[in-house]
Amino acid sequence: MRIQTKISNAVVALILIALVSSLAFAQGGAPTVQSTQSQTAKGAVVKGKAPVNKNVLKVKLPRAEEAALPNGLRVVLLRSTKVPTFNMQMVVLSGGLSDKADYRGLASSTATLLREGTAKRSSKDIAEQVDALGATLFASSGLSSMTSTVSVGGLVENLDQSLELFADVVRNPSFPQGEVDKYKTRTLAQLQFQRSIPQFLAAEQFQRAIYGNAHPAALVATPIESIQKLTSKDLADFHSTYYRPNNAILAIVGDVTMKEVMPKIEKAFGDWQKADVPAATIPQAPAQTASRILLIDRPGSVQTVLQLGTLGIERTSPDYFAVLMADRVLGGGPSGRLFLNLREDKGYTYGAYSGFGGSRFRGTWQASSEVRTDVTEGAMKEFMYELNRLRNETVPAEELENAKRAIVGSFALSLEQPQSLLQNIITQKLYNLPADYWDTYPQKVAAITAADVQRVAQKYIDLGHLQVVAVGDAAKAREVLAKYGKVEVFDAEGKPVAGPTQNEK
Repeated sequence: MRIQTKISNAVVALILIALVSSLAFAQGGAPTVQSTQSQTAKGAVVKGKAPVNKNVLKVKLPRAEEAALPNGLRVVLLRSTKVPTFNMQMVVLSGGLSDKADYRGLASSTATLLREGTAKRSSKDIAEQVDALGATLFASSGLSSMTSTVSVGGLVENLDQSLELFADVVRNPSFPQGEVDKYKTRTLAQLQFQRSIPQFLAAEQFQRAIYGNAHPAALVATPIESIQKLTSKDLADFHSTYYRPNNAILAIVGDVTMKEVMPKIEKAFGDWQKADVPAATIPQAPAQTASRILLIDRPGSVQTVLQLGTLGIERTSPDYFAVLMADRVLGGGPSGRLFLNLREDKGYTYGAYSGFGGSRFRGTWQASSEVRTDVTEGAMKEFMYELNRLRNETVPAEELENAKRAIVGSFALSLEQPQSLLQNIITQKLYNLPADYWDTYPQKVAAITAADVQRVAQKYIDLGHLQVVAVGDAAKAREVLAKYGKVEVFDAEGKPVAGPTQNEK
């Protein structure tokens, strides 16, 4: 096995900051060292905390090679010679956003069932051949995704066999009705089981609160009615419409060259017929309702799942890096304020976090935790305290610096993972980001100020439209939550509960 050991100085420096940041995660701040004035390495000065090389913000990432087939299939190759492996992703530029309004989840079901049989291979044949090659093969698409992705990976010595299998799955799925029926049975059982999971119920209610019922992002699971009516023909029609070479990008990372791989790709995909593909409609997020408190009753529950949030940003928003920083400070890891407050200080929970996301439509910014039922009131108080603090106070310089180091440290580790580098390239293409977007990522992080953090906190943590979802024992939680507004109670099916709950009668 051939391993490349040379790593650029920039990456070494970035890994150093990542290791430092991992210690900061565990301790909630920068770790101290015994010598506070010694100089341990060129460019790194220790002053009461671990060394940070000032050159770490200067990186130049590898550029991908690009080519195209006459049928419109774009090929993007990022060569990585560290190990003799490869990974391919066929990124079809249609996903859940291409579903019909009355048939949500069809893109997701189509991707899931791609490997369950082709014109010349059964589901069993595909599974056995993947196993024999020591490869991986999977496909997925989100309910509100822009894309559907089919991936294959393995050893370069098995590239030809893997590529032939991969092309067969991408181009020629047969969607056998027997496999479709098995999928429907499994999925309906899974959907029923999910209703017993409080985190699922919280996510479902929260997405509905933000997006209403018509937006595809309101869904966290395929609707039951879509699964019940699913047929082999529906899947074949979706595949035939959207899985076309002129609607796809083939992204490759591994120990291969463009000269070596293009003839193989031409053989596998050169006669794939292009066609006109309907454009997906990018729905806008609806106007936000006034702040609401939505309580899902689980009688006898010993925990309350809390999820609080608002409408956030698009992926291309100029506020992206400021929100990234604000989220890191609030709850982006074990060094975040929510974790340090609710877990380390109060002992209410095993963890409390925040997160945000965005696509071509605005995503959400949310904070969440699972707390003991008897501390629901205290947890709500601390959540609101931290949200208000981020809005009303500027972040101290040291805390902001620690957050920057943590973000850059995580980015540093990703640079040693070819798959992450390839995903960055795909993201850059999907959202038409500048060519040097990832080269300048650390500088963009470093440029964020405390004023930027406070500005986006005030802009997006919109308390007048804050949606609060709680899943727990309504008899014990309703009165606590009522201190923050009118409480609407629902059952585990998401249906409103009129009057007192069962335990309150």
